[in-house]
Amino acid sequence: MSQTTQKENVMKYKLAYTGLILLVYILGKCIPLYGVGLASEDYQAVSAEEVLMQAISGDAYRSSVFTLGIFPFMISGILVQVAFAVRNLFTKTKLSPRAMGRAMAAVTFAIAVLQAFAQVPQLKFMVAEGMLFWAKAVAITEMVTGVMVIMWLSNRNAKYGVGGRMIVGLINILERVVVTIMNHDAQSLAVPLAISAAVMLVTLVMENAELRIPVQRVSIHNVYADKNYMAVKLNPVGVMPVMFSTAVFMLPRLVVSLLGYLFPQDAGIAWWQENMVLSRPAGIAVYILCEYLLTVSFTMLMINPKDITEQFLKNGDSIVNLHAGRDTRRYLKRAMWCISFVSATVMGVCILVPLVLQLEGNIDSGLTMLPSSIMMMVSFWCTIFREVVSIHKYDACRPLF
Repeated sequence: MSQTTQKENVMKYKLAYTGLILLVYILGKCIPLYGVGLASEDYQAVSAEEVLMQAISGDAYRSSVFTLGIFPFMISGILVQVAFAVRNLFTKTKLSPRAMGRAMAAVTFAIAVLQAFAQVPQLKFMVAEGMLFWAKAVAITEMVTGVMVIMWLSNRNAKYGVGGRMIVGLINILERVVVTIMNHDAQSLAVPLAISAAVMLVTLVMENAELRIPVQRVSIHNVYADKNYMAVKLNPVGVMPVMFSTAVFMLPRLVVSLLGYLFPQDAGIAWWQENMVLSRPAGIAVYILCEYLLTVSFTMLMINPKDITEQFLKNGDSIVNLHAGRDTRRYLKRAMWCISFVSATVMGVCILVPLVLQLEGNIDSGLTMLPSSIMMMVSFWCTIFREVVSIHKYDACRPLF
């Protein structure tokens, strides 16, 4: 096969591979857990927490082998990145991507087991009393296996497909948005859709606008020397913090649920069980706090001022009107703090407005997370669009000889 033919097939190959991944995932959601009774009527989310869980798991009935969804490896991704970031503060030895992959798989497995044990008591098994223990054990095994399969599918799509590791999350969000809109009338949808339209516009601006920091590069000695800059999006890490804050918010809820199951008479645990929901001010405050912390943390991890400063020193480059080294690092750190805080505030307001309207009774609880879902969808589609454009440009290249 010639080089030209190979390049012409890259787009088709990647799209076909992603389509195959999604087909396997959709089919997996149709495989029920062993011994679990299926609901006979359509399921409608009645709370914001249910909508959040469906965006993560994609299983409205919570009865398929993929019922735990992407929650475990979302949490494991955060924990592993934080652990390795702390490790890098004390040593300069780099770990291979394979070692990080094994660590993430191990943490994902542990979280999946914990979540499966917490969710099994909520399932209704249609088996004889003597077989109930074994049915629960098989269901736990199936749920944990489903998580590992989803993780493998996501990693394969990131390597060979389009949309990266979060393509499964995008499908879950799209499904939840469609079901939510179909299950509500036009009158109840008026305010949430108006907020969603405003959120969509804000997200498009944040995803496509950028801060340009002028840079002097010693390797450029032409008319473009004065036009070099380091570009940073106004939304540096996209809506990843919104997606991951959902998982982070669900983690303490999972722990509280386990503690409530073990200590049903404890008043303190009962209070947290009652208030760690998005229909109470305490739960809303924790959720917004998670979004702020994740936005700032992800920005500092992905756009590390220390690494950028060291790279400038190695290359002999510098920011205009700043000395290389400590001054540059301080400037970049201050700029990243400011831009991440602005990004977190904008996204936090978009999330907070419908939650406050829900507290006042102006929005149905099942529609509270619709603007957040639209925000995540728009950001993901912007990322996929840029990826597809890049692949198309690559396919358009022709060999010189």
